[in-house]
This record gives sequence, structure tokens and C-alpha cells, in this order.
Amino acid sequence: MPLEVSLKPSTSPIFSLQNNPPMIPSTFMALPSSSYSHTLLFSNFLKPNTLTSRKSYASSLNINRDRYPISVVRNSASVSGEPSTSTISDVFGGKKELAGIHSLVDSMSPPVRFASSIIVVAAAISSGYGLGLRFGRTRNAALAGAAAFGLAGGAAAYALNSCVPEVAATNLHNYLAGCDDPKAVKKEDIEGIAKKFGVSKQDQAFNAELCDLYCRFVSSVIPPGSEDLKGNEVETIIEFKRVLGIDDPDAASMHMEIGRRIFRQRLETGDRDADIEQRRAFQKLIYVSTLVFGEASTFLLPWKRVFKVTDAQVEVAIRDNAQRLYAFRLKQVGREVNSEQLMSLRGAQLLYRLSDELAEDMFKEHTRKLIEENISTAVNILKSRTRTSGPIQVVEELDKILAFNHLLISLSNHPESRHFARGVGPVLLLGGEYDGDRKIDDLKLLYRAYVTDSLSTGRMEETKLAALNQLRNIFGLGKREAERIMLDVASKVYRKRLAQAFSGGELEAADSKAAFLQNLCDELHFDPERASQIHEEIYRQKLQQSVADGELTEDDVAALLRLRVMLCIPQQTVEAAHSDICGTLFEKAVNGAIAAGVDGYDADVKASVRKAAHGLRLTRESAMSIASKAVRRMFMNYIKRARGAGRTESAKELKKMIAFNTLVVTPLVADIKGEPSDPATPEEPIKEESKNQFEQDEEEEEWESLQTLKKTRPDKELAAKLGKPGQTEITLKDDLPERDRKDLYKTYLLFCITGEVTNIPFGAQITTKKDNTEYLLLNQLGEILGLTRKETVDVHRGLAEQAFRQQAEVILADGQLTKARIEQLNEVQKQVGLPQEYAQKVIKNITTTKMAAAIETAVSQGRLSIKQIRELKEAGVNLDSMVSESLRENIFKKTVDEIFSSGTGEFDEVEVYEKITVDLNINADKAKGVVCELARTRLSNSLIQAVALLRQRNRLGVVSSLNDMLACDKAVPSEPLSWEVPEELADLYAIYLKSEAAPEKQSRLQYLLGISDSTAVALREMGDRVLPVGSEEENFVF
Repeated sequence: MPLEVSLKPSTSPIFSLQNNPPMIPSTFMALPSSSYSHTLLFSNFLKPNTLTSRKSYASSLNINRDRYPISVVRNSASVSGEPSTSTISDVFGGKKELAGIHSLVDSMSPPVRFASSIIVVAAAISSGYGLGLRFGRTRNAALAGAAAFGLAGGAAAYALNSCVPEVAATNLHNYLAGCDDPKAVKKEDIEGIAKKFGVSKQDQAFNAELCDLYCRFVSSVIPPGSEDLKGNEVETIIEFKRVLGIDDPDAASMHMEIGRRIFRQRLETGDRDADIEQRRAFQKLIYVSTLVFGEASTFLLPWKRVFKVTDAQVEVAIRDNAQRLYAFRLKQVGREVNSEQLMSLRGAQLLYRLSDELAEDMFKEHTRKLIEENISTAVNILKSRTRTSGPIQVVEELDKILAFNHLLISLSNHPESRHFARGVGPVLLLGGEYDGDRKIDDLKLLYRAYVTDSLSTGRMEETKLAALNQLRNIFGLGKREAERIMLDVASKVYRKRLAQAFSGGELEAADSKAAFLQNLCDELHFDPERASQIHEEIYRQKLQQSVADGELTEDDVAALLRLRVMLCIPQQTVEAAHSDICGTLFEKAVNGAIAAGVDGYDADVKASVRKAAHGLRLTRESAMSIASKAVRRMFMNYIKRARGAGRTESAKELKKMIAFNTLVVTPLVADIKGEPSDPATPEEPIKEESKNQFEQDEEEEEWESLQTLKKTRPDKELAAKLGKPGQTEITLKDDLPERDRKDLYKTYLLFCITGEVTNIPFGAQITTKKDNTEYLLLNQLGEILGLTRKETVDVHRGLAEQAFRQQAEVILADGQLTKARIEQLNEVQKQVGLPQEYAQKVIKNITTTKMAAAIETAVSQGRLSIKQIRELKEAGVNLDSMVSESLRENIFKKTVDEIFSSGTGEFDEVEVYEKITVDLNINADKAKGVVCELARTRLSNSLIQAVALLRQRNRLGVVSSLNDMLACDKAVPSEPLSWEVPEELADLYAIYLKSEAAPEKQSRLQYLLGISDSTAVALREMGDRVLPVGSEEENFVF
């Protein structure tokens, strides 16, 4: 349907765009409404109000006066919404027909047209002049006729020349419409058409046709629907624009008009899917337009102002389309990439205006996908059940990956690498299909397959080792994971090579077994420590087979020795293996003997223990260590039951443990050592033991008074009755802390002292005393618990001291120690068997505690003077621990206060600052501070007290107060004192003169009272006249 553009004159360059067809400002083909699929760009794509106040197309072409009917071809597909079927030959539409004057003008050249115009005008003037002269018969009429006819001829000539641009535009249109390939249009042909008709771009009609043709071409070049850009659109458009010779502002107006068409198509369809398609179409338009105009696009293409598009959205459109184009170029890059391809990619990246970061990520993603294809193929082959040459194909695929990775690394180190595409370097699987925990197992299987192939020849080549490191980096395996896989595969190969060398005699024939084994490790790049572990495993396996019947024969020992020498196994490893394997069998025998119990340790059990101990070739230390663990476990069971029971039941459990040690553990130890278990032992050990026991007795003579400890030492008759003592090698010294062991020993000691208590009906109890054999069991309990002689003595002494303290506190309740009480305490000491030294410490502690309470009470009540404190110190009483420092400071303060109120007028600094502080053990500096404070306070108070006594006519009190004031001044020298009534100060001085005080005291008092020398002399001369003798109280005058 043809449309018409109305271009009316206006004073404003801004035209309002109307929706009715006659007012649509367009001279272009309607874009086909075929699909454009993409989900990007704008949330509020385009709004109708964005087109208001838009500079019209006519304004951009400076058409302000005339109206040009322009035919617009609209494809029917744009209405129906079906894809367009137009080909490249239909881009510019069909040819236009020329009729009337247009065909005449088309057949005339510019000179002919110019001459014809002149002839027509001249002929018209001549005809008008002739007709005017003929009919008017005057010269004026002739001139008027010439003017009229000349005007008509000029109009005809003007009409002829004015349609030239339209004819030129029509010829230009027909020329392009007749071209099979618009890309083959030449600039010379376009310029020839313009030259033929003598037109230029300044002619509105001709320029409008150029813009219309450019718009049609751009619309045809940008792929419709969901098609992506091919990459040559920008170059094609730029070339066509150059051929047409259209200016950038006019071309940019066409790009903006295409954007308006896309918006109108969105309004026409109103479909959600179509809306998404239009968004993508608009993105492609923005991207192509930006590349066509380059830096000038920022001001030639006002997307933001016209369509309310932000700069960020424009950047998104450019980025996404650039990525699609670059991805299309990347598809051409395979595993045989070379430097030319990489340079071409770099040029395409710059042309597409793709950032280096995105280009790098896309290149890495592309290379990752290439190796992921090889990995997927290798995994499928590896997991295939019907595989014949699977491992070979897997290795081939992995070799392709390594070759591709090596190629990329070499290209990244190329001298011209700065001109290559970004992202060239080692390939990584990070961020791809195999970057996750689910696929890591498949990568490990592939890595294991390659390691297995690398070691298939029995040695590891350096090239294979480097390839494995690259493969580990590509797969993203951790160093420990890769080492674990390599170690596992290499271990199997090492075992195989070792078995071949052992069976073939190569290892035995080698001069140095260690050198042979080290060379084998070097060939496989195998860790020697792991090789040593394999040697140990082989030795353990052989040992396990040898002891299957419960003992090692001489042949077994020789075979094990040969294997040890061949594999260079250290002695410590051999001993550990024997201790572990043979020790397990021996432990079973020991556990069986222990489980037999006190009554079940018979000759068969003894034989089995001896066979296991000596037939398994265990060292005595290893055998004893194994037996010790089992026995101590049994001991701990008795201890747990003893802890959870009462005193009597606990003692019974401990007694059972002692019996178990004597009847089971002792013969068990003897059987392990190979000693005879007959009680009739040789004389020498007994003598030696008796000698050691005698030496201990000599060292502990001071503890002879401890009756309970003395009873633990059996006499000869009782020792012969009990037989051989229990073993002492297996103890609980390291299983229980010292405190717990002492508590258990103390529990049984109390049982030995108090006897067994039996409860009978009606709440009564019967105590059964035990004989001294219980103390001998107590001695064995101490040995089982691992108590030293000193620790045992501490328990006995502590118990005796506790009993003595309880009775001594009752006797010394008031803290007084008399002769009768001393005799009573001595009797108690003998009963409990506590040594004299510790008994005296207990007594002293009790009396000291009682005395400390009494002293503290006396100090707090103020009944303790410095004299008494010195007497207590002379008596050896430690006052520092009995009296707190604050109380001692109070005593010092009270003593100083007494000195300042004694009335003597003396202050001895040595006594106060040195002797008293030492006696009270207080800080000397702090003591001086106390003296200064008291002296200043007491000095003024003494003056006030002296005046008060003066007014009371108490002469002796006045003298005493003045002496106190002098004592304070002696401690802290003072300035002269002031008083409101100076006469009273004179009276005080006069009275003091009669006290027969020392002259220096009188002089110091005169200074303190502020009495001048003349007044002092006058007071001395007055003598007794001041206060007559015998009547001083009655005649005392103020």
C-alpha cells in the first residue's frame, strides 16, 4: 500500500509524529516482522512517548517547502507476521516508470536541456513581442506581450529543470534495482548518474533517494529473526555508504528511523515472543550502528534521548553481539591452531569491540570444551564393557589433550604473542563440565590409566613424568591426590619388578642389595620410604605364614633372615614385626592364662605360656611388655570394683587382687622368664634381698615407732609360712596418679587397723580383728600399686598424724600447754606410733593457731602494746603470720599517739623509725607518713588543750600539753603558731618557765608561741609575781 510523506513548511525544526498513515514520516520499506529472538536489553523496551518532539526526517534533509510523494513498499509478511521471502534482488524494490515531462528530461543531456530552456524562453519572448505589436500596435503592448510570454516560457523552463532531481533519483533507483548484487555497485556509476543530470547531494529529492536506498540496504543486511550476525555486516554497510557518498548525519538518521520501525512493529504485534524478538533486533541495530560510525556514534546516534536507553544498556547490546560474533569466529579454531589464526582472532576482537577480559574468558572456554570432548570420549571408552583396545584409545585421547596443551603453551611463549588472541595458555577444566565432585572420579580414573600406561615398560621416562604433571594441572587434581594415584600404581609395578628380581636371582646375585633396590626405585621414580614399607609388608606376610602353627622353626628363622638381608630390612622393623605378629599370638596365650583365674593356672596353662614365650622367639622385654598390658588391665578391673564399694568391700577386692598377683601373675612372669616356679628358691637371691631389706631398715630407723609400718615387715617365721613373695615387675605406677594409689593403700591400711566390720540385726556391729598377715598383704599391695618406700611411709605417717591431731585438738582446746597435758599427749603419741618430731609440729601448730586467735583479739581490742609484742617475739612467736599488716599498722599508730600524749616532750627518731618498725615489720616510709600526719594534727590540738587547761587553772596539765606540743614539733618541725589572745600565749610561756624545763625546750616553746625576746625577759624577771606561791589557783589572772 503506497504511503505519502507530508513535508510542510514550519518555523520549528521539530515535527510531531502522528499515528495516522498520512502523517507517518517515512520513505522506507517496512521492516519484515519476522522473528527476532533474544532476551536482553530493556525491561521497558520502548515507550510511545519517546517519539514525540523528534526531529523529523524532512528536517534532517532540510525539506521545508515542497511535498514529495514517495512510494513505500510494505511487505505483506510484516502484517501477517510470517518470515519474509525477499531475496537480495528485491532489496530496492521494482523499477519506476517515467512519463510525460520526466521521460523528456530523462532523454535530454544537461547542455541540451539548458539550450532548450534558453530557446523556449527566447521564443516565448519573441512570440509575445510579435503578438503584442501585432494586436496592440504599440511598443508598450509589444513589450507587455513579450513579458507575459517570457514569463510563461520561463515557467516552462523552470518546470523542465525542477524535475531533474526527481528524474535523477528515479534513474538512481532503477540502476540499483537492476543490479543483481547491491554489493557490486560502484561509486563511479553513482557519480555518473549525478553528473548526467547535473545534480548533487544538495538536491533534496536526490539526497532523499540516497537515504531511502541506504535505509533499504541496511535493513536487508542486518539478519532478520533469530539469526545472528555474520560478522561482515559492518564492512558491507560502510562500503555501501561510501559508494553512495551519503553523509554520516544522513546515514545516522536512517539508522534511527530503522529503530523507530522496530518499535512500531512491537506495537503492531503485541505478542510476548515478538516483543523479545524486537528487543534482539534492536540490540543488533545498536551494535552494527555503533561499529559503522565508530567514535562519532556517541553524538550521531542519540539512543538515550530518543528511546530512553541508558549507556549501560547500549554497552550490554554491544557486548552480547560482540560475544556472538567472536564465538562464531572461535568455532573455526580447532586443535591445530596456529599463529595466523590467533592474529586473525585478535583483529576480529578489536573489530567487534570486545574487551580483553571477555575475549580471554571465551577463548579459554573454547579450548576447555575442545579437551572436554577428548575427556568424554576417553571416559566412555574406559567405562565401556565391550572394549578390546580400550586403554590404548584412552591414552591416545589423553595424548591429544597433552599435545593441544603443549601447543598452546608454546604459542603463549611466541615472540609475537602480544598480537595473538587473549587467553592463549595452558588449558584448565576450571568452570567446565568436569569441574565438580561428581566428575572428579572420572578424571582420577583417566589419570590412573595414563600412569599405568607410563609404567607399562617397567620404568618411568622423564617425558612421561612431565606429561603426567601437565595432565594433573589440566585435570585440576591436588598434589596429594595425584601422588596417591601414582604411588598406588607404582607400588604394584615395584612389587612385580621385585618379585621378578627375587625369583630370577638378580637380587641375590647383586653385590649390593641396597644399590640394586635404590636403582629400581630410581627407574620407577618411586619413593624409597614407600619401598621400605613394601619390604616390611612382605616380611610381615612371610612371618605371618611362618607362625601359622604357633611357633617358629629353625628353617623359618633362616628363611626370614635371608628375606631380611635381601630386602635390607632394619633390625628395628624386624623387631616391631615380631612384636606385633608374634606378640598377638603370645597375647592370646597370656589372656588365656589370666582368664583361667586363681584356680585354673595349672600345668597345661603353664606349658602353653612357656611354648608361646620361647617358641615365638620373642625377646624377654617384648614378652614382658605384652604380659604387662594384659595383667595391668586385670588389675584395673579390681581397682574399679574397689572404688565403687564401701571400705570393707573395697578392701576385699584389693585382697583378691593381691591373691591374683601372687597365684597367677607371679608364676606367669616366672614362666615368661624361664625361671622355676618352685618356692624353694636358691639361697643367694634371698640373701641379696635380705641385704637390701636390711639396708632399707637402716635408712628408716627413725620410723621404727610407726607400728603399722613395722608390721608390714615379716619376720622369718611368717615369711616362711607365706612362701615366696609376689612379683614386683608389673605395677600400676604409670596407670594411676600418685594420689589415687595412696588412697587405695590407705583404704587397705585402715582395714588392717580397724578389722572387718560385720553388721548384725538391730543395728549392731561386730568388729573382727586381723592378725599381722594383713599387714604383709598391705606390703604386697604397695608393690602392686608401684609405691616407693617413701610414699608408703608418707601414707602411714599421715594416718598416724591425723589420729594424733584429732586427740590433741581436744586436749589443747584452750591453747594452754601444761605439764599434765604434755604427759597426756605423750601417751597418745605412743598409742598412734607418731615420731616425736612430727608430734611436736602438730602440738606447735595447734598452740600457735590458738595463740594467733588470742593475739588478734587483743590487738583489735587495743590491749596489746609494743612492749608485749617485743616479749612475744623474744619468746619465738611469729607475729607476722598471726597479726595482719593492717593491725600492725594500727599498733604503730597507737604507739606514736601515746608518745605524742605522754607529756614528756621527747621524741626518739631511732626508736620510732627503726626499732618499732622492725618489731612490727611494717614499711619505714609508710611509718614516717603516719608520724607526720599525727604530729601536725596533734600539734594544734595540744595548743588548744593547753589554753583550755590554762583557763581551768590546771598548771600541771598546761605543762604536759606544752611538752606534747614540743614532742610533735620535734617529730615534724613547725612554724610559729597563732592565737587570737596573745596574752594567753604569754601566760602559757610563763607557766612553762616555772616548770624547770630544759633551756632548749623553753627557747623552742618561745619560738612556737611567737613570744619576742623582750617579753620573754620580762616574764622571767617577774618570777613568782605572776602567780604567788600558795595561792596560784585563787589569784590566777588572765
